[in-house]
Parts: sequence; structure tokens; C-alpha cells
Amino acid sequence: MTPSQAVLSRLEKLIAFPTVSRDSNLGLIEWVRDELGHQGVATRLSYDDERRKANLFATIGAPAAGGLVLSGHTDVVPVEGQEWKTDPFRAVVADGRVFGRGSADMKGFLAVVLAAVPRMLARADGDRAGDRAGDRTDGRAGGSRGQPIHIALSYDEELGCLGAPRLIDDFRAAGLQPARCVVGEPTGMRLVNGHKGGVVHRCRVRGRAAHSALAPQGVNAISYAALLINRLREIAQRLQETETPDPGYDVPHTTLNVGMISGGVASNIVAEGCEFRFDIRYLPSTSPRLIVEELQAAAAELLQEMRRTAPEASVAFERVGGILPLATDASAAIVRDVSRLLGTADPPTKVGFGTEAGLFDAVGIATVICGPGSIAQAHKPDEFVTLEQLARCERFIQALIEPQEPACH
Repeated sequence: MTPSQAVLSRLEKLIAFPTVSRDSNLGLIEWVRDELGHQGVATRLSYDDERRKANLFATIGAPAAGGLVLSGHTDVVPVEGQEWKTDPFRAVVADGRVFGRGSADMKGFLAVVLAAVPRMLARADGDRAGDRAGDRTDGRAGGSRGQPIHIALSYDEELGCLGAPRLIDDFRAAGLQPARCVVGEPTGMRLVNGHKGGVVHRCRVRGRAAHSALAPQGVNAISYAALLINRLREIAQRLQETETPDPGYDVPHTTLNVGMISGGVASNIVAEGCEFRFDIRYLPSTSPRLIVEELQAAAAELLQEMRRTAPEASVAFERVGGILPLATDASAAIVRDVSRLLGTADPPTKVGFGTEAGLFDAVGIATVICGPGSIAQAHKPDEFVTLEQLARCERFIQALIEPQEPACH
């Protein structure tokens, strides 16, 4: 099973854009805008504050309420420090695979969607003809006559889903309210209906410096940061013991992790400053806000002690980024419809990694995740997606556009 040349040529072009999150994605976005424009498809761009990056939103068909969003992010993670056998920004086809940064995560899906635009346009033309004939709907689960298909490309997903909120705000401000969404993250073409939420916070502790021989005259920021880190460990242990587990996840409970810490300037100086970052991966039923508030309460108690020696001492928390959880009911119509089009009897599953899907779900758009490739290949040297996965995705997208027989076997 192999994908069409239309998919492969578009994937080659997409990989050639080095859209690492720290850099601009405008080259890719403007190329897609022009490609769609040549086919008569209008696009909306929404920019970041510096106008170095942009989201793209396109609607094919009458801009009516409802319709289906096909969503993916354009940014990729860096390649520095990784030993690649090929140029990471040049698509290489070998051994039934396409190698290149973003091939799996998630330019393979974007290539399939862009290659399907002529089919989407043909369906829209057929819908208009059906409308003139008075036939408003064909009753098929994958799509109804008159229902548009939307293409959504975002920036900075890898930095904490920073672009998608602006994309969603933009199309909603334009009066568009899609009904359904498929986010094409790499799931091996398995249907995913849930993932945990995630949030990252920074904690800055400020004490007072002193010579280590006069340590009681100072306030050691590292020591107090360590106490807060230990409190995080205690919270994590309590959640593991008391939280209602969700067996759908490999790790069935909320997790807390301190991933970065820095502080102090020399071993013979009481550390004036310390900073650490912690990550909360939470079940949809758990509130990360309550966890942070518990830690802030512990910090307030410690701060009273710190200020008895150093009135200028402080502890400050800052939310750095985060993703919303996804918990689409297994009995939802979109789950049933996508399962049928995939031609699988496998139940929907859940994944540990986060996506933009929760953002669409939060504004009332029924959302699932399904895309080509494996998350195990993402962010690694010699990232790849197989030709077989691209072909399966191509058949699936065709079935979503104009439902026929089950898309994959």
C-alpha cells in the first residue's frame, strides 16, 4: 500500500521548510496559502505578536455552521545534538519510509490533507449542484451536503499549544463554528478519544546572600526551593494513592515532575536565588489549579519564616504553558463515524502525549485524534513515517470527504 504522488510531493515540500518552533513558520504558511489560493480557496491568517509566525484557516464549501476541521501544527522540534543519517530537512524515501524532521509529527498528515483539496472542491461543487436540485443532505455519517470542510494549521504547538487559541478565536470571530474536528497527530491511524492535560509552572525563590561561614545571617533560596519540591513529591504520592485511576492510560493517575532547577553562584555563598520548573500531567477529572494552590499555600508558610531574617524574600509562581485534556465520550457520534470509516472494530484509545484537541473540544467542537505515523518516532533522529501509514491516512481522509467503503483494513 503506497500513497499517491500528490501526497509525497507535498510532504517533500513541507519537510523542506525548517519550521523549528524557535524560528518563523511564515515560509510554509505562505506557500500553503498560495497553493490553496491557486485552487480558488481563500484563507485566513492569524499572527503572533511579532508577526513572525502565523496560523492558517481555510474553508472549502459554503461557510455555514457546522462542518469538519482537519487540524495540524506546522512547527517541529530542533535537530541540534541529534545524529541524523540524512539531512533532516530533506525528505528521503527509503525502505518503505519517508525520513525527515516532522515526517511523523505531523507534516505527513498535513501533506495528505493538502493533497485531498481537489477532492474537497469537487465535493463542494457537488453539494452546490445538489442544493440547486433541492437535495440538502445525503444522510451519510462522514459529511452532509452543504457542510464545509475546514483546514487548520497552527504554530508553536511544540511550545505548549501557543498558536491554536488565536486560530480558534479568529475563526469564531468570523462567525464560523465547526461541529467536528480530527487532529492528525501520529497515532498509527488508531482512533484516540482522550489524553491528559498538561501544565508547566516556574517557581522563583528569592532569599538573601551571605558568606557560608555566616549562613544563619542569610536565607538559602535553594534550601527553601528544595522544601517546595519535596511538597510536590508528597502531593504526587497522595494523588497516586487516592485519585480514581483511569486504566485507559499507561500511567493511570496524575503525575508531577520537576524537570529543571538552577540556583546559587558558589559553594561558599548562601544562595540568594533559585528557580525550578515543574510539570503536571493530569487526568481530565483532576484540577491542576488546586495542586498549584496547595503548593502556593505551602510557599506562603515558608515565606513567613524566610522573612523573619530577610524581609525582602519572595516566592513567585508563573504559568509557563499548558495543554487542555481531551475526553470525548466513546459513544459520541464522531467516535462512531470515524471508527466506521477506519473499518476497525478496535475501541478508541487514550494517549499520554498532549495535543491541541482539547482546545477545540473546549469550544464545543467534538474532537478526536487520528493520524499517520508513530509518536515513538517523533522528536528523534531519523524521524520517519511509513508509506503504508500515509496510504492508510489518504484513504481515511478520502472517506471523510466523501464516505464510501471503510477506509482501512
